Amino acid sequence: MEESRELYRKKEDSVYLTEGENTVHLGDNEIFMKSLINGDMKEKLQMIYIDPPFFSKSDYVARITDGDETVKKHAYGDRWEQGLPEYLEMMSERLMLMRDLLRPDGLIWVHLDWHAAHYVRVIMDEIFSARNFVNEIVWTYKSGGASKKRFSRKHDTILVYSKTSRYKFFPQKEKSYNRQFKPYRFKGVEEFQDDIGWYTMVNMKDVWNIDMVGRTASERTGYATQKPEQLIERIITCCTEEGDICGDFFCGSGTLPVVAGRMGRKFIACDNGELAYNVTLERLEKQGISFRR
Repeated sequence: MEESRELYRKKEDSVYLTEGENTVHLGDNEIFMKSLINGDMKEKLQMIYIDPPFFSKSDYVARITDGDETVKKHAYGDRWEQGLPEYLEMMSERLMLMRDLLRPDGLIWVHLDWHAAHYVRVIMDEIFSARNFVNEIVWTYKSGGASKKRFSRKHDTILVYSKTSRYKFFPQKEKSYNRQFKPYRFKGVEEFQDDIGWYTMVNMKDVWNIDMVGRTASERTGYATQKPEQLIERIITCCTEEGDICGDFFCGSGTLPVVAGRMGRKFIACDNGELAYNVTLERLEKQGISFRR
């Protein structure tokens, strides 16, 4: 990280983006965000989604296909010499910069799990204000291990905060099946039927059941901790419109820029890992999405 940080300092202190220009950057996200703020991007991002390290104290590898061979490569480390205080200091510094980049009507989504979500929520209450807490999304899935000493841990937490009370949001609908899957026939209630039974359409709840990226999925890159496109698509759909700018400063395998570009949104993405950067570029190029490096 020190090497990439120094390289970026020498390159430029401010980043000025042409209107509507997509950007993927390799380097320290703290320096990059400061450069964006010093440029012309302060309060320009409609939505920020980050999938930062979880304070898992683990190292992660990617399984990259090279011809007929699958090669293991180091993706990133989530170890902190000074423990939790160092991790929370890192998150605090970057969340304050993201607050400055976020539009007054924007939303920030911070993807974590049981390791540190509760600590980061307290920090976000301070940075964004507790009154601007919007949702705690529980993303539940089937993948992962099991233990005889506890219930299986099968969910992540996504903390959602606004910057003001005037944030942009478009409620999404989902099926709510009737009891015993039979029609209620209530006056004024529109009901539908599928192969499971009768249901109504209601505003989506804060528990999302979306599958992990499967081993045979076409979107699979082999990058550690890759998130499914369906998850990011749902987030983008509910709080942005075509032409809005989305940001991801821990972009990993590049799911957010790929989905944002496909949906007609603009994106600014950054990661300090060379492998993550290259995987992101490859995904964008395969889909014909234009961007600046």
